[in-house]
Amino acid sequence: MDGRPQMVLTGVVLDSSDARELAGFYQRLLGWSATQEEAHWVVLGVPGGGAGLSFQTEKLYARPVWPARPGEPQMSVHLDIRVDDLEAACAHAEHAGATLADFQPQDNVRVYLDPAGHPFCLYVD
Repeated sequence: MDGRPQMVLTGVVLDSSDARELAGFYQRLLGWSATQEEAHWVVLGVPGGGAGLSFQTEKLYARPVWPARPGEPQMSVHLDIRVDDLEAACAHAEHAGATLADFQPQDNVRVYLDPAGHPFCLYVD
């Protein structure tokens, strides 16, 4: 042991103007269930365990801009989601409420924006 206390990453928290709305999008996208739900806080758990996603309402939330532009709110995190069929995953993401980003930097990756503007990438190996 190197003297560090045990630490376990249990999730990633995304802010939005409406935590329940954004959590609903990710429930549709990923098929995960809420393990905790309050007025301004929702936690989605990964079936079988692992780090989940949490959502909190932030009254002063500013939608990020991607790709970044000077003077605009910039993303501070994005999600990478591996898929087995990129075309089917893209259709599913759009049906769930995602928007295809205008800028697509790679052939095997599709960048989408969730309803709160957070970028996420669908990709195949």
